[in-house]
Amino acid sequence: MEKILKKKENFTLIVSTLVLGVIVGTSSMLLSLFLDVVEKTFLNFQESAADPAAVAVTGLHRFISVIIGGAIAAIIWWIIRTKVRPPVTIARGLRGKEMPFSQTIIHVVTQIFYVGTGGSVGRELAPREIGAMLAQHWNRQLKRWQLPSLSVDDQKLLIAAAAGAGFAGVYIAPITGMLFCVEILLKRVDFRTVSVSLTMSVISMLLGSIAKGFGPYYLVPTIKFPLQILPFVIVAGFICGITGAFFRKAFKWAESHQTKDLKVLWQLPLAACLTGTVAIFYPQIMGNGRALAQLAFNAVGTKLILVLLFGALAKAIVTVATIRSGAAGGTLTPSISIGASLGILMGLGFITLVPQVSLVECGLIGAVSLLAAAQQAPLMALFMIIEISHLSYSAFLPLGLSVILAVGISQLFLKKA
Repeated sequence: MEKILKKKENFTLIVSTLVLGVIVGTSSMLLSLFLDVVEKTFLNFQESAADPAAVAVTGLHRFISVIIGGAIAAIIWWIIRTKVRPPVTIARGLRGKEMPFSQTIIHVVTQIFYVGTGGSVGRELAPREIGAMLAQHWNRQLKRWQLPSLSVDDQKLLIAAAAGAGFAGVYIAPITGMLFCVEILLKRVDFRTVSVSLTMSVISMLLGSIAKGFGPYYLVPTIKFPLQILPFVIVAGFICGITGAFFRKAFKWAESHQTKDLKVLWQLPLAACLTGTVAIFYPQIMGNGRALAQLAFNAVGTKLILVLLFGALAKAIVTVATIRSGAAGGTLTPSISIGASLGILMGLGFITLVPQVSLVECGLIGAVSLLAAAQQAPLMALFMIIEISHLSYSAFLPLGLSVILAVGISQLFLKKA
């Protein structure tokens, strides 16, 4: 009898994985299309790897866009957080707290809307939240249909896997989506966890690619990391590990002190005003950080030293201020942009000593190091950079070493906190 029940439960898990992969992938595709509509409407451009910033419009146009976006987003978040029912985080959803359907949809769409108008925050949280919410409601629907119920662990697995699949559908990165599930949310690696989450992420990626295709998220030239880059890996891993630890503290502080009451009606527009003011002369500050990272990867020579230094500092300050002021959003892609800028800045000195190394390689080392330290997720950071940049196998050694060093160094500083 137990074997029969186990088989039925496994069958339910397989069907749920396939169905949720399709549902979550569709939601990711729709979010990507919605972002395109918002950017086209407010900034008259469509973001791509080749054209990641709204440089064709005037600085005043960019300023007005993000101001309007911040004001509208502030009103929506104030209403759903204080007048209706506040959204529930993925972590609380995994602990059994119900993620309300309508409020989560509005919360997620508002995140994408604000990023599309130029708000300085990552957009990867939105597809993860909607994925987790859909999986949670699917679990409840199974009970209503009186189908073989899943264990509590398998229900949590579906929620975590759907959150990772949401990311995979937007960034076309299935391994990263799987690792977000097993490394960050569940912190458990076994055959069942990996197979369910990877299958769901692959399905979601295929559907998400209908909107975005299979091209790289960042345009970097075809490169083969030489062994001469290893000294740079040590230096960058150490510096980005420390920097990433401070950014993690800053992001956590902003989230824990986030404005959620009436004050959001003036604090978030004020943060939007700060973003818009910088965007008047520095459009790469807008959005989730893709434009700043691409600017860093395109850097040639020493002419961009001050530009990238300012960009890294401004992106960190504006993103922390945006989250603190009441905006919901991710910190993955902002971390990549800051790390890429730091990597290029450090690389400018290193390539004068070791000309075999390119600035792009230094930027990628900086990006993966700071991302790993800020997120405390070495495997996810490693595969995210490799997947979304379409890097070759030669990247595994230097990027892997830099991730290990950065996380190790960052933990020393985080434990002292």
